[in-house]
Amino acid sequence: MSTPPPPPTRRRAARRSGRRRVVVAAATTAAAAVAVAVLSVTASGSWPGWLPWGERDGAAAVGTVPAVTGTPGAIAAATSTPTTGATSTTRSKSTACQRRAGTSPSVRVTTVEVGVRVTGYGREGDTEPLPMAIAATPSGGSWLAWLGTDGRVHLGRLNCDDRLVGKPTSFAGVDLQDVLADRTGGVLLLTRKGFCGGGPLCGGSSSPCRTMHLIRFDTSGRQVWSRQVTNLTGSRQGYDDGARFVWWYQHHGRLASDGTTVAAYFGTAITVRNGSCVDIHEGDRMQVVDAGGSLVSGHRDSFAVGCSHSWTSRIVWDPRTRHYVMVCATDNACRIARPDPYRTVVSGTCDGTLFGGDLVLARPRGYWTAWSQGGRVRLEHFTTGASDRTVSTSARSSHPHLVSYGTGRMLLAWESGSAMAARAYDSGTGRAVGGQFTIKVRDHDYQAFKAYPDGSVAYPAAGGTGTSIRIARVLPLR
Repeated sequence: MSTPPPPPTRRRAARRSGRRRVVVAAATTAAAAVAVAVLSVTASGSWPGWLPWGERDGAAAVGTVPAVTGTPGAIAAATSTPTTGATSTTRSKSTACQRRAGTSPSVRVTTVEVGVRVTGYGREGDTEPLPMAIAATPSGGSWLAWLGTDGRVHLGRLNCDDRLVGKPTSFAGVDLQDVLADRTGGVLLLTRKGFCGGGPLCGGSSSPCRTMHLIRFDTSGRQVWSRQVTNLTGSRQGYDDGARFVWWYQHHGRLASDGTTVAAYFGTAITVRNGSCVDIHEGDRMQVVDAGGSLVSGHRDSFAVGCSHSWTSRIVWDPRTRHYVMVCATDNACRIARPDPYRTVVSGTCDGTLFGGDLVLARPRGYWTAWSQGGRVRLEHFTTGASDRTVSTSARSSHPHLVSYGTGRMLLAWESGSAMAARAYDSGTGRAVGGQFTIKVRDHDYQAFKAYPDGSVAYPAAGGTGTSIRIARVLPLR
């Protein structure tokens, strides 16, 4: 039996023809093409504190690291380019930001100069780093995170106009995965260096072993504590039986919160002894942590391994059922599924074109998830398992994005040439609301839109220079 070979190169155009193949154990199987940035929905609209996750299989986690400050960066400027549209001022009691609402979607694009080089999109392969992520604060501002080319994850605060305020901070990190905000700061999900140990592998080539970490930061963007959420320790390294760690396999992750706890759902490498050597498998994993940063052992929604193989893993908190809800794309029966236990949402085909999109709450109950097969985007409504409603859209894309868009609506977005296209849908009926419109920023397969308290949504995208980021904001609808 053999472990997978080093990741193959993947050109940008490959996103349309499907995901790459990997060898796991002795067989060639479809590799995971995961996502990560999670669409987070909270019950209260604010999150008091956070993270790490428990190990349902009893594995220990590395403890909390006490307060360590981030490294301040340069103050950056921002410029804004609004689009035209009929708008009116909407004052919300739940947010300090009072963005203008219109009768049709209006897009504002703001360029933020961050002062350090930002990791580029590359080929947008499922194993490549995510350049950036954004999170909505309870007041309607944002935390913007980006992966620098300096081996650090940078974090800056944006005001209501998506302009950078104050000095960014930075943290050691190999990959950025997601960021989530609360009234006392927020949390980053990122990877750091780990240790592989002696193995030996049953076959294939060794790659660096990483660990996944949650970084709690305060309202100044400075680190409060750090927690490893994979299970490597001084006595358990990556190539030891039972290890759950980050390898070259896809490991994108996303975050969600119920207002007290936080859940992280991400791709993970799984080490299994095979005689005198070990095989490295791939799956996904969900763990929950409490407000004080302690692992929630045995949480009813958490698991050590869910879908396998898994890619485009998505998670949302449902305050109506008081459960975290997840979906994955998997080559286990080739489907979009709910994990642990498997429940098929919709069946697909393992032809290299099966991808999940995002997951949002439906009205008045259930969920909508976007997915793609053969480059055709669909929306599926489900409650506990199998889809009970399908919406065939006009979108042609392998990687659709879906996000809640104010009360009773959701926004579907996808790549369209050098920009993005989008359309609003009713989150109850699934019917389209208005026509298709353009978002003039570059799409990334695995980055996420985020919903805001005032009914707007925002998406971070590559800027016009190596040291800038564009924030595309779709303003609220009346």
